[in-house]
Amino acid sequence: MTSTTTIHRLMDSSGAIGADRAFSHQLMETLAIPIFVLDTTSRVMLWNRACERLTGVPAREILGTRDHWRSFFEERRPTLADLLIEDRAADALRIQPRAGLADEQHMSAESWCDMPRVGRRRYLAADASPIYDDRGRLAAVVETLRDMTDEKLAQIALEQLATRDGLTGLANRRCFDETLHAEWTRALRQRQPLSLLMVDVDNFKAYNDANGHLGGDECLKRIATAVASEMRANDLVARYGGEEFAVILPNQSLKGAASVAERIRTRVEQLQVPNRLAPGEHVTVSIGAATAIASPDNSASELVAIADAALYRAKHMGRNRISLPLTELA
Repeated sequence: MTSTTTIHRLMDSSGAIGADRAFSHQLMETLAIPIFVLDTTSRVMLWNRACERLTGVPAREILGTRDHWRSFFEERRPTLADLLIEDRAADALRIQPRAGLADEQHMSAESWCDMPRVGRRRYLAADASPIYDDRGRLAAVVETLRDMTDEKLAQIALEQLATRDGLTGLANRRCFDETLHAEWTRALRQRQPLSLLMVDVDNFKAYNDANGHLGGDECLKRIATAVASEMRANDLVARYGGEEFAVILPNQSLKGAASVAERIRTRVEQLQVPNRLAPGEHVTVSIGAATAIASPDNSASELVAIADAALYRAKHMGRNRISLPLTELA
């Protein structure tokens, strides 16, 4: 059964209404907006040309089937139209609703879709609305789509600019401050240790003067990669400022933090970035570590101060080493 015939059967038998419906179908078919229509059993009644272009799936393959989900997802998932038909708006899975655009009759959402046929993920905004017959019964659901991938990628890029260091790609100081506050709050709630490493490139000013700013930038990028390579999934490494990096280690004891610090120190040394001021020597880092058991009697700023003091001791003791506080902050 063709989509045109199916839609016509939803209409009153009068020729005028039938003609109006045929015109509506033709209009939807030629609109630049991707549109598809499902009947009450989720079979595809209409799949317009714009939908063909968006998904790479021709209408002849999809009309009369329930396989429309394959155009959007690798694994079976309901589209917004399916959810409206099944009256399962609460089961929207990973689809994120757009505030203010949904009511009892309509559903709106935005979601990343796999788009298997075209071979690239797209970020789509979808709106689904019911179609009723002349007796007020649900006859079909129409879903319209908008490709918002460019807008979403631009948004992500702006968010990264706000939280990422432009040179190294690490978290920036703002992101560090926000994450430290969040991890401190969590450590306080769960009574878990929170460790912090302050990592500083030894004699970097002299290195920068000898190698120029481009050489200094390349050195910082290599060290940033080395430090990040030692992180767990829930750790955070940030460019704290200049040639200094900070590492947040949630639920990590002082002993564990010291082990991470030593791995970082060794990995940077193994980079063998040449130091022109001292032939035969290489760029190194000094690291200060601190650990706190968060409580109402201490603060995240005290943790930073203790780690900074430990870093100063490492520098004073001859550099290329780690330094620990005498006691944990508790």
